[in-house]
Amino acid sequence: MEGDNTKKPKREDLITEAKNFFDFYKKELGDSIRKGNNVIYLDFMKLTEFSNKLSDEILSNPEETLRLIELAIEESGLVKNVRVRLFNLPKSQEIKVRNIRSKHLNELIILEGIIRQASDVRPQVVNAKFECPSCGTIISVLQIEKKFREPSRCSCGRRGGFKLLSKEMVDTQRLVIEESPESLSGGEQPKRIHVFVKEDLVEPKMEEKTTPGSRVKAIGILKEVPVPLKTGGLSTRFELAIEANNLIPLEETFEELDINEEDERQILELSEDPKVFDKLARSITPSVWGYEEIKRSLVLQLFSGVQKTHVDGQKSRGDIHILLIGDPGVAKSVTLNFMAAISPKGRYVVGKSTSGAGLTATVVRDEYLRGWSLEAGAMVLANKGLVCIDELEKMDPTDRSAMHEAMEQQTVTISKANVQATLRSETSVLAAANPKFGRFDPYQSIAQQIDLPPTLINRFDVIFTLRDIPNREKDDRIATHVLHEHQKEGEEMLIPRDLFRKYIAYAKQRVIPKLTDEAVAEIKKFYIDLRNKPVASESAMRPIPISARQLQALVRLSEASAKLRLSAKVTKEDAQKAIDIMKYYLMQVGYDYESKTIDIDRISTGIPTSQRSKIFTVRDTLAHLESRLGKLIPIEEIEKELEDKLTKDEISDAIGKLQSSGDIFRPKRGYVQRM
Repeated sequence: MEGDNTKKPKREDLITEAKNFFDFYKKELGDSIRKGNNVIYLDFMKLTEFSNKLSDEILSNPEETLRLIELAIEESGLVKNVRVRLFNLPKSQEIKVRNIRSKHLNELIILEGIIRQASDVRPQVVNAKFECPSCGTIISVLQIEKKFREPSRCSCGRRGGFKLLSKEMVDTQRLVIEESPESLSGGEQPKRIHVFVKEDLVEPKMEEKTTPGSRVKAIGILKEVPVPLKTGGLSTRFELAIEANNLIPLEETFEELDINEEDERQILELSEDPKVFDKLARSITPSVWGYEEIKRSLVLQLFSGVQKTHVDGQKSRGDIHILLIGDPGVAKSVTLNFMAAISPKGRYVVGKSTSGAGLTATVVRDEYLRGWSLEAGAMVLANKGLVCIDELEKMDPTDRSAMHEAMEQQTVTISKANVQATLRSETSVLAAANPKFGRFDPYQSIAQQIDLPPTLINRFDVIFTLRDIPNREKDDRIATHVLHEHQKEGEEMLIPRDLFRKYIAYAKQRVIPKLTDEAVAEIKKFYIDLRNKPVASESAMRPIPISARQLQALVRLSEASAKLRLSAKVTKEDAQKAIDIMKYYLMQVGYDYESKTIDIDRISTGIPTSQRSKIFTVRDTLAHLESRLGKLIPIEEIEKELEDKLTKDEISDAIGKLQSSGDIFRPKRGYVQRM
């Protein structure tokens, strides 16, 4: 009896303590309850400040203490059937999956990791009520194990044959959580653990955040799970699993970020600043000097344009894709890493070690459900976020082609085994590549040095080339900046990171800009003027400066610029900003010095129109001479025929090109013949 007496006051004490605590924090409680759903979020640190006794008990004997706290809330008449969810726990409770041992059983622990698999949500019985047919007593049995338990006997002496009256069900789901790769050292394999979540943690809204691939922090009680042997008995070995008390998603898209009144005040104040664009641009990779144009377009990429669904159901994307091609050592990877970190759901992948399945999606065998299940790749996981792909040119060509659909249609369609699915990947892509020979050759067109297929290049809205050309003044400033960085351990972002993210989130949540007539006129004028520029040589083939894809890119960039000002209208100035960026990139990449025009073919295919027309001229001359001289045509004759049109070098260059494409061959020296 004495033992009982010492235990009882402890229990009563805890309930009283809990009631006092809740009286003290009525406001927080009220907030939780007002949101409905019978869940109270408990800040553990506040609890510790208020009462050491309660907080220590929660850590050492979590299950019972949490039940007592729930009891205390119910007794104070606030909410019926309440659930307490903890957050803000001390760091000491965080354990890596690999360090979990049997001494941690029944303790409260915190894990951080990536969800690898998630089962379907299914109901499970927690409590069943039985009636005894002999004496009518109602017996309730808690269902804890996997096996459904019936009462063994009744108080009247009856055994078995009880009638099931009712059973209580809750929704449960099994997650497999794997350690996050950052916490691993060397060549360790990431370890996995099962986490069981139930009740409000599997609500549809919550379930969206626990899709495979998302990062979560799981707070829960470590339990052992008996392993049944084939013979039907229990094994001496047990599996470990965590019964989750709370799941905290660590990644939020910009659409989900919470913005309070104070934040909103700061955001609106910042948007009034006429220099807001420059400030945001300078906050991007402050450790890298220069590249104002590039940083500006990266800011616009974070804001992105507006996705539209047309009347006929066709969608046009709002995400902006950017490609950086540059000499080694111009801080491409630094920029990509920074962007992946600041963007929500940002993913950073590297070319050589990335497969098509890793980028889009793959079908794997599911050991539990004995079937096939989908595992999402980087572009699907970063839906509504940003994917940074480094070393794009080193990727396998077959894997690269997996990106085409994800970039333009913004879906990933997969048909493997018996899984046919279309996944959404509304993702912006920021990619970096090196030129073919590691460094740009100043004498060749840039397109010839990019080892990427034209179809892929064409999908990028903006392409920047980063050249590393010695220049005394510039080098001096870069050196000063870099060395200063090392002295001071990095510079602050001009706009603090938190505000930066919230500013973008605010713009994405609240602002959907519409094009004004002035902006339309400005973009139209630029497009038409550029495409119909007078050409120096009146040849049949005119260079095509930009195509309709760039026109859409202009619209997206100008919409992003309006979002940045939190304006609902795309003005002429926004269009002008977009045009400046486009001009900057076309002058760098697509300028054909020979015809003194901008030429889109030079970007995507590598052969400018001026050169292509020479090849056609030589080919037509060959056909003309063949009718006169027969099959074998001396090269001298061609030169004589084209004396006033092309130089000897140009003719031999064109013949070389025709030969490599298989149009002509050289049967003997000094002669050519058509195939």
